[in-house]
Amino acid sequence: MKVLFITLSNIGDCILTLPVLDALREKYPQGQITCLVPPRPKEIFIDNPAVDKVVIFDKHIKLVQKFKLFISLSREKFDLVVDLRNSFFGAFLPAKKRSSPLRVIPKKIKHMKDRHLFWAGFSDYPAGGKKRQSLDIALQDAGYIEDILNEKKLTGCAKLIVVAPGARSRIKCWDKQNFSRLCNLLLKEGCGVVLVGDKTDQSVCSHIHNSCPGILDLCAKTTLGQLAALLKKAKLLVTNDSAVMHLASYLNVPVVAIFGPTDETRYAPWSENSIVVKKDIFCRPCKKAQCRFGTLECMACIKPDEVFSQVKSVLVDNIYVSLRANEASEAILATKRLQNKDKRYRRILISRTDRIGDVLLSTPVIKALRQKFPQAYISMLVAPYAKDLLEGNPYLDEVILYDKDGEHKSWWRTIKFAGRLKKKKFDLAVILHPSNRLHLIAFLAGIPQRLGYNRKLGFLLNLRKEHKKQEGSKHEAEYNLELLSELGVSGNPYDLFMPIRQDSERHIESLFSEEGINPQDRILAVNPGASCPSKIWPVENFARVAEKLAGLYNFKILILGGPKEIHLADKVARGIKGKVVNLAGKTSVSQLASIFKRCSLFISNDSGPVHIASAVGLPVISIFGRSQAGLSPRRWGPLGKGDKYLHKDAGCIQCLAHNCKKEFACLKAITVEDVVSVAESILKYDKT
Repeated sequence: MKVLFITLSNIGDCILTLPVLDALREKYPQGQITCLVPPRPKEIFIDNPAVDKVVIFDKHIKLVQKFKLFISLSREKFDLVVDLRNSFFGAFLPAKKRSSPLRVIPKKIKHMKDRHLFWAGFSDYPAGGKKRQSLDIALQDAGYIEDILNEKKLTGCAKLIVVAPGARSRIKCWDKQNFSRLCNLLLKEGCGVVLVGDKTDQSVCSHIHNSCPGILDLCAKTTLGQLAALLKKAKLLVTNDSAVMHLASYLNVPVVAIFGPTDETRYAPWSENSIVVKKDIFCRPCKKAQCRFGTLECMACIKPDEVFSQVKSVLVDNIYVSLRANEASEAILATKRLQNKDKRYRRILISRTDRIGDVLLSTPVIKALRQKFPQAYISMLVAPYAKDLLEGNPYLDEVILYDKDGEHKSWWRTIKFAGRLKKKKFDLAVILHPSNRLHLIAFLAGIPQRLGYNRKLGFLLNLRKEHKKQEGSKHEAEYNLELLSELGVSGNPYDLFMPIRQDSERHIESLFSEEGINPQDRILAVNPGASCPSKIWPVENFARVAEKLAGLYNFKILILGGPKEIHLADKVARGIKGKVVNLAGKTSVSQLASIFKRCSLFISNDSGPVHIASAVGLPVISIFGRSQAGLSPRRWGPLGKGDKYLHKDAGCIQCLAHNCKKEFACLKAITVEDVVSVAESILKYDKT
């Protein structure tokens, strides 16, 4: 049996055809197989024991040379021509049998490896690697790699990881800065890291090597055979959609592949225990050579921590597989089960458009969803003033702004907003605070799964939970996470996250310098404002507490507040003897976090800044008034370690909130001495 096997042009595409060559060799073990290959992938077939003859064909040669090649091949009198290029040679060379260019591939066959097999007349290809015989690793190539690993003391490394940061197309390449951060994380994990690539990848590999001196750079220093020998030694490969990925797949080496515009159903790694890291933004997979938006957002939004998490997952899986043959322990089996991440949802929208404190107390939800659905694209819909709370959150991919009091105030504009949201193709909406508008937006946006509370147009949701927050039996952060139980998701209510922006850091550093606040100064911050009069402790008390603590602990005093609270801050400032820095109305939410990083204590009414301070680790004293369970410290108190709150029952039968007839006796019941005493309990080890 004489067989002509015509393969593809690129190295990666060519490796995807090796299963066909395996199948041919198995079906015709005594057959003579000739490979017609382009120049670039010729190294795969030359000296390959599965191939009897290699013919190099360059499509750029002259027509006369092509004709001579055709005549030469015609004289071979092939019995079978398998043409994966659908070329002139495959169509017209004389042969008893040939692969048909008219063969229709069923839609259910997605991956290119399987499509090539079907085209060639074969049905399947086992995952176990028994048939993978069409890529030979020469002894000298294996020895070359062994010598290098011995020299670098990486022989036998339990966590040897190969990183290939290049790809044939720039649009498929993850950013070199991200690869550098990932490599540093791998080194800290105790992994041995080896960089590989061809000459076009040298600048990228040099940058990564300079950023991570502990790694071995073999970029442009290996042949294809030597690269194969290295991959066989590795525990896994981390790469973009590239030829190296398909080489590892053919060798059945686990792969963590970073995918952007490519369709993973066709080109995903096909070795056992491999995974694709991707973010399903609305436009992917576009399968285009150029990004129509020019941003490559599908690659840019993949974070190093997310890839690192998947690497650890695959490493654990490898341990499990190796021990399974020896009856793996229950502990390993349990670890394996934990690593089987849920993949039900690809695009998740979290909605919360109320105050900044409420949004910050929702950040544990973002982390919990990220841990449950590590590859999902997660967005959060918030009001514009909450933007700074979320931009820079490592567990979030996108912040979407909905301005119900401005740009989207009318119902017509809200409906148009829902139409734009529909184009983003979310498959799950998590609505943390019930709102007629948010429920309607999720419904009109066509989001298939809509989770929230059964009130305020709750019938528009198809995953509903009874609303019991008014009972105040749990903290708001716990209520938020409890809603996720409908999805089988759990989390830690103390996982608040407040991003720190570098521009805010620089601004506050400059501002403190102008105000004469030095890095060694100890700072007391007070916030006399709140969203409702029923939450505001008497301003004169703030002044007396600040003055007393400044005397006891040599504090410099900062007064904080929003634009609507400037008059309260001014009253406090006038009530304090000595210098006070009044920043009310002068700082953004992000700058507030940078201020809190430099303070020693924060005293505030029940308000959003309390939770920002807790999130950055600043000790807080929060003052509460009203007696309703739903507004109690149990639900809204600070969550930081060592944080305190003050709350006294004034004996009211019914709380009338801001219409109080007792002049807010509950607030007045909290004395200056009470606050100073609590402050001293926090600062007792810090007194000078």
